[in-house]
Amino acid sequence: MEGFNHSRVSEFVLLGLTDSPELQIFFNVIFFIFYLMTMLGNCLILFTILSTPHLHSPMYFLLSNLSLIDMCLSSFATPKMIMDFFAQRKTISFEGCVSQIFLLHLFTGTEIVLLISMSFDRYIAICKPLHYSTIISQRVCVGLVVTSWMVGFLHTMSQLAFILYLPFCGPNVIDSFFCDLPLVIQLSCIDIYVLGVFMISTSGVIALISFLLLLTSYIIVLVTIKDHSSIGSSKAFSTCTAHFIVVLMFFGPCIFIYVWPFTNFLVDKVLSVFYTIFTPFLNPLIYTLRNQEVKTAVMKKLSNQYLYLGKRTPRYPVQ
Repeated sequence: MEGFNHSRVSEFVLLGLTDSPELQIFFNVIFFIFYLMTMLGNCLILFTILSTPHLHSPMYFLLSNLSLIDMCLSSFATPKMIMDFFAQRKTISFEGCVSQIFLLHLFTGTEIVLLISMSFDRYIAICKPLHYSTIISQRVCVGLVVTSWMVGFLHTMSQLAFILYLPFCGPNVIDSFFCDLPLVIQLSCIDIYVLGVFMISTSGVIALISFLLLLTSYIIVLVTIKDHSSIGSSKAFSTCTAHFIVVLMFFGPCIFIYVWPFTNFLVDKVLSVFYTIFTPFLNPLIYTLRNQEVKTAVMKKLSNQYLYLGKRTPRYPVQ
């Protein structure tokens, strides 16, 4: 990394969400609970889908990959943020800061494409059910997932190449709990405002276009099922509404932060919490655990594990 950036800044200072000790303790407890539940929930979904043969279908393959990405997205900054609550001076090395930017854009870019792929899968299943098995095959799903990671990687490299050659000679204070491109670019020693706005706004435009594509797919699905039975329509409407809320929580902050970079709004901190902590927590609840097949499989796995542990518990005779 030293070969890329000849700067005098070796570390950055993270101001975090607040400087209030009481609020720090509150956020520490809340975020630790959310992070723990996110990891446990997504691990349970992955284990259930991988170990249940009748869930080895395209839709659940995409859902399992969503769980994997959510685990990665919630882990790139949250554990350090929790540990920083106990530190008097919250710092991160230059290499660590660049790594956070790389991972953030890799996982968010991958998840954006994966969510579009999942909406395409649901569109085919509802609007063209007779052709679903021929259009959405296992090979196609693997291609969609590989494409998602490739797009995420190319996106993050385009963003990272922009920052690696910038000189940083101070100040080194970042008003957030993790490193992000708009915040770090402002600390550069040279004036790159116009180019920086163009590069960062590209991410916001991509997020906006992706959000509009997802919104269009939900509208088409709802229009398609409007002539079905009232029970089916009500269930589909409830599902689409829940999905749209999670999509809005993920895309909304990304659009706001990246379409208007260098604004330093206080709300940017709050919004960044949504797509790094709350969305990975809600995705398994909304996308997967609302599914009856997955709920049944999860309960079966848990009950089998309980019975297995019960049989292994030693029984002592009554004296």
